[in-house]
Amino acid sequence: MHDGERLLQDPPTPAALALLRRSGFVEPERAARELRLIAAEPEQRGALAALLGTLPEAFAGLPDADAALSNLERFVRAGGSRVLAALPARGPLARDALLWALGGGPFLAEQVIRHPQWAEWLTRPRVLARARRAREVAAEARRAVAGHDRENARDGLRLARRRELLLVAVRDLLGLSPVGETLAVLTAVADALIGVGLEVVADELPDPRTARGVRGSAAGLVVLGLGKLGGGELNFSSDVDLVYVHGPARPKGGEAPQRALALCRQLTTLLGETTHEGHVYRVDLRLRPEGRVGALVHSLDAAEQYYRGRAATWERLALLKARPVAGDRAVGRAFARRVAPFVWQQPFEAAEVQKVLRLKQEGDRRLVARGHEARHVKLGRGGIREIELVVQVLQIRQGGALRLPRARGTLVALEALRSTGALPSPEHDRLASAYLFLRDVENKLQMAHDTQTHLLPEDDPGLALLAARMGYRRDGRSREEAASRLRRELAEQRGAVRQIYDEQLGRLVRGGSAP
Repeated sequence: MHDGERLLQDPPTPAALALLRRSGFVEPERAARELRLIAAEPEQRGALAALLGTLPEAFAGLPDADAALSNLERFVRAGGSRVLAALPARGPLARDALLWALGGGPFLAEQVIRHPQWAEWLTRPRVLARARRAREVAAEARRAVAGHDRENARDGLRLARRRELLLVAVRDLLGLSPVGETLAVLTAVADALIGVGLEVVADELPDPRTARGVRGSAAGLVVLGLGKLGGGELNFSSDVDLVYVHGPARPKGGEAPQRALALCRQLTTLLGETTHEGHVYRVDLRLRPEGRVGALVHSLDAAEQYYRGRAATWERLALLKARPVAGDRAVGRAFARRVAPFVWQQPFEAAEVQKVLRLKQEGDRRLVARGHEARHVKLGRGGIREIELVVQVLQIRQGGALRLPRARGTLVALEALRSTGALPSPEHDRLASAYLFLRDVENKLQMAHDTQTHLLPEDDPGLALLAARMGYRRDGRSREEAASRLRRELAEQRGAVRQIYDEQLGRLVRGGSAP
């Protein structure tokens, strides 16, 4: 009798239970029951036997082997038998893709259980082989909305997002996609879906300038992405920071202001509204001129007047990442030309740096009051925001004098600062390493439940799950060892970031210059 048959015995033998424990199962008796349930159907028994033959290899490194097996049983009941049967022919990578989808976190598991056909697509070697491009995502999104009524078309976009996130997450968890590529692909997905979303709402709104109310386009209106979307480094469950700008009041073939406003309202609703299929993206419009109290969409003239006369210092940093993501690119280029003097040609001396630091210190005090300073990987001490602030402040200070490439992404900007001597190579290396590490942590936190969280788990089991998602158990480490290693690396990386942040920005506040 081979191991697979022993695992299906009722009751399981001590040897079978020991094998299940070695394979990462905390509750081996329950795992044995679930294996028997999956094997109850004759057509599934052969496929399961192939999986059982590689049990330690397949399950031991998963964040939660018990959850993966429970979800596998649910997946088979939901119609996934054919996928399970196809795994042996598709190879170990297909097997791992399915198991990491089922054991990587509740959000991922629900996608393949609700949509077994997605698992069939996900486990194809050619699908796993490379990252998807924005044009591919956009083409499939257009097919998803074509021919549907208003609500079903919008749900098609929501489904498209979840399907793409499933693939991005599984490739990331399997180590097929480096952190930088994952951020770029998440951005490409957002670019594609926002673009198709704008097409959808433009098609829904009759154009009053045509004799018969023919449905129109979005010519003359640009959707600008700021924040991580603008920088090409979006995270897994991020808001999208958008700013809407339209061209002259009645450009030839372009949008009238009233129609531009209607398009922006509808696009914001389409992206942010939640149905039983979820949402496309939560939209954050607070970076627009005048923030929450400002108009939803601004003309080029109005935006230029605001940035020339009333904008705050921090808005210069925000505009470093402004990028057209949908709509009329010509209007986007005109916007960039008009705001460039505000961003690049005004002094950015100690007083301006102090204003930036004061805002950060206010945020720090709020985190301390909530007890989150040590747990918040974005805003906390030595977190992602401190890296971004160092980079953005140095960009603005050095950009004009050194003709620094006006890079939007943090990693590209870091390299530009190093190459021009604005940031010493050792500091570049430490900040780049910490940025990739912390962004990886951020994504692994968010993909479990598709929630916008930046807080590290408070308990050891939660930290162990996070460590496993980050691959810390692939070399045979125990849960405890993986959690301990992650805790040490967090402390080291964040300590290095805070030291550079204090040194670089502290020097500028004191009136010195960066080397």
